[in-house]
Amino acid sequence: MKLAGEIRSSGVAVTLVVHEHKWLGRGIELAMLAEELKAGDVGLEFLFMLSMALHLRDQEMSRRDIAKRLVITTGTKKGRHPSPATVMRMLRGHDEQAAAAARA
Repeated sequence: MKLAGEIRSSGVAVTLVVHEHKWLGRGIELAMLAEELKAGDVGLEFLFMLSMALHLRDQEMSRRDIAKRLVITTGTKKGRHPSPATVMRMLRGHDEQAAAAARA
């Protein structure tokens, strides 16, 4: 938190990206941390939407059904479901990165 605040005070936008919320804490701890980040103008993003989408795809769920199960957690569309096209781009991007890493 201190480092993020220092970087933010220099005028640089800062976003803390976490794989899943369980890595930050649970319940009230997480809510307090999120409020503290917000107060310091530090963004917070969870990559869980991607993890969940991959899990649901492994269950052979369609992109449309995956989109219905996910909820956008940040930004102007917070609280809404992503479109099936967004799910497709997200999964394709992940697959391309995984393939590139496997080749390296």
